[in-house]
Amino acid sequence: MRNTGLPINLALQGGGSHGALAWGVLDRLLEEPGLEFTEISGTSAGAMNAVVLAHGMEVGGREGARKALFDFWKAVSDAARYSPIQRTPWDRLSGDFSLDNSPGYLVSEGLSRVFSPYELNPFDLNPLRDLLAKMVDFDAINRSERLKLHLTATNVRTGLPRIFTTGELSSDTVMASACLPLLYRAVEIDGEAYWDGGYSANPALTPLVMESGVRDILIVQLNPMRRDKLPGSAREIINRINEISFNTSLLKEFRALGAMRQLIDDGIVELPPGAEVRLHMIHCETDLQDMSSSSKLNAEWKYIDFLFARGRIWAEDWLSNHLQDVGKTSSFRAKDLFEKARLPPGLAPITRD
Repeated sequence: MRNTGLPINLALQGGGSHGALAWGVLDRLLEEPGLEFTEISGTSAGAMNAVVLAHGMEVGGREGARKALFDFWKAVSDAARYSPIQRTPWDRLSGDFSLDNSPGYLVSEGLSRVFSPYELNPFDLNPLRDLLAKMVDFDAINRSERLKLHLTATNVRTGLPRIFTTGELSSDTVMASACLPLLYRAVEIDGEAYWDGGYSANPALTPLVMESGVRDILIVQLNPMRRDKLPGSAREIINRINEISFNTSLLKEFRALGAMRQLIDDGIVELPPGAEVRLHMIHCETDLQDMSSSSKLNAEWKYIDFLFARGRIWAEDWLSNHLQDVGKTSSFRAKDLFEKARLPPGLAPITRD
């Protein structure tokens, strides 16, 4: 039976294993009968969450989606148990989820600065691709009329975003959306090479604004817009550069929507009833302020489960404060991104000893 809740579109950012935080958000939202997902735009880990959720919905509705997401993240974690990139015993004892002190991570990072994936991985092995092909029925989600997906990748030659939508989705399009160029070879689709979609749209709002009849968009943001601590080490500087570049496209879309809002407020532009876009945001950057960039590669189940639980709390907070806004008004303003983020009740900030 199709849900009869308020229709809403989702926009899911990427962020490696931090995507488990978005999994927690989705898990809680799927429990909410007052909402119905209609379209999802996803990039990188957001694209993975999107296709796994869509597969689960086709198989078993909302509970099927929750189970599919759990099974996917558990499989990712199980596969990572055999990786040489692991936390040190001291980090485990101290509760530090970063991999900054991991010998495996340090060796891998050093090699990636000297050798390309074409040299280090000549056979283009990627366990995630195999996992997605095994766990997701792409034929079913391409035929689906229940949920429409938009996955963004970046064309290597042009630098422009390429949005793959329902009807053309595959494990390759998902891996194109999640292809970090220092770790993986560019994914070739129809003669074009693609890198991570975060470089050009993280995530893309345009298809949700221009093509969808649903006017409410809930953005699940993982990539910090703001960092209170000035980066000092080389690794911190590189990480912050990547965060800024991965947020630039989203900020541009916010700026365009803000300009349109101003034109409407000034009476210069008139929209027909029901045409105005209503934005909502669950931004978890307060959780990630003190997380090292290396933690994006930590797929240890203890960490994945920890992020999942935090995501559920963020979703609960948003539902408590803003569910009543859906279908009526925006609950998010772009300028909110530049104000100090508020923690939901009962959620203390993560600190490093």
